[in-house]
Amino acid sequence: MLNNLKTKYLGIDYGKKKTGISISDQNKIISFPLETIQTKNIIPYLKEIIVKEKIEKIIIGKPLKLNNEIHDIEIEIKGLIKSIKSFNSEIEINRIDERYTSKLSKIFLNQFESKQKKRRNKSIIDKISASLILESYLIRVNK
Repeated sequence: MLNNLKTKYLGIDYGKKKTGISISDQNKIISFPLETIQTKNIIPYLKEIIVKEKIEKIIIGKPLKLNNEIHDIEIEIKGLIKSIKSFNSEIEINRIDERYTSKLSKIFLNQFESKQKKRRNKSIIDKISASLILESYLIRVNK
């Protein structure tokens, strides 16, 4: 499989306007916030980064409500998955519960960022949320 080629995993926190992206190290142990991009540009971005970073697997947050119902944005996420599979049928896509990732990202920023402007920057929150999604997956598979 691709694992011997020093591949990485990608984490996605999908949003209607902006999408947070994170990436793993080659050992698939640590997740790093990468960037936040305009959702309308996600497919060209993914086409490029999948090749450039040798992405083996994509982990996309599953938006569940507190009562375990699926959030309305799931329809768009399923469309994204279909689009990814249309240009790269080999890539594995996994889903993981993303509840509380935005809240945890805000808590993290409040504790470690002194500048209020950065703490309120939604783009930073989105990429940290993507990193938490990927980190949750890495913890689960590396147990």
